[in-house]
This record gives sequence, structure tokens and C-alpha cells, in this order.
Amino acid sequence: MITPLDIENKRFSKQMMNGYSVDEVDDFLDELTVDYTKNYKEVAELRDQVEELNKSLVQYKTMEDTLQNTLVVAQTTAEELKNVAKKQADQIIEEAKSNAQKEADELNTQIKLKQKEYDDIKRQFDMYRRKMETLIVTQGELLKEISRNEDEE
Repeated sequence: MITPLDIENKRFSKQMMNGYSVDEVDDFLDELTVDYTKNYKEVAELRDQVEELNKSLVQYKTMEDTLQNTLVVAQTTAEELKNVAKKQADQIIEEAKSNAQKEADELNTQIKLKQKEYDDIKRQFDMYRRKMETLIVTQGELLKEISRNEDEE
């Protein structure tokens, strides 16, 4: 491949009458034309490649932006879901505490009622026992009196 320096340094031999050798100049120009054409095509291909690479770069940048936005949306959605789940969990816990408190209150009420029933039954039993003791004592005295009456007779 001919470089710009080759072109600058190229010296043609001079003919005596007409100046430079026409064949040498023609050959050099042919070489120059071939190299210039080759370089022109290469430059055009490289420009096309650069243009395609730039288009691909733009496309990849767009994809990167889209992916970043998607990631941000996904993170935001995940945070929102996490917050909603926490709120639901807190609500469930509060409802469970409330239900547990209601059940505990109901059980305490039932315990108080059963304790009152127990106290009533115990009082009734104590009254019955006292009546029975009184009856037994009375019957014992009656038996003693009957025995005394029989002994006197």
C-alpha cells in the first residue's frame, strides 16, 4: 500500500526531451488509483461499521436504561409489597391480640360465674350440713329421751 510519504518522495526519471517518463508516471498513477480505491472502499466500510456500532450502542444504551428503570420499578414494587405485607401482618397480629383478649375476658367472666356458682353451692352445702347436724343432734336427744322414758317405765 502506498503511503502519503511514498507519494511525496516519488521521483520520476526525466527524459531528455519530454520530461518525466510517461510509462513510469502512468504505472505510478495506476498503483495510486488502486490503493486509493482500496482505501476509499475501506473507509466507506469502516464508516458503515462505525454507524452500525453507534446504532447498536444507542440500542444497548436504551436497553440499559430500560433495564435500570425496570429494576427501579421492581425495587419500588418489592418495597410496596413488603410494606403492604407488614401492614397486613400487623393487622393480623392486632386482630389476634384483640380476639385473644376477648376470649380471655369471656373466660374470666365464665370463671367468675363458676366461682359464684361454687360459692352458692358451698353455702347451700354448709346450710344443709348444719341442718343435718342439728337434725342429728335433735334425733340423738330424742333417742336419749326415749331411752330415759323406757328406763323409767
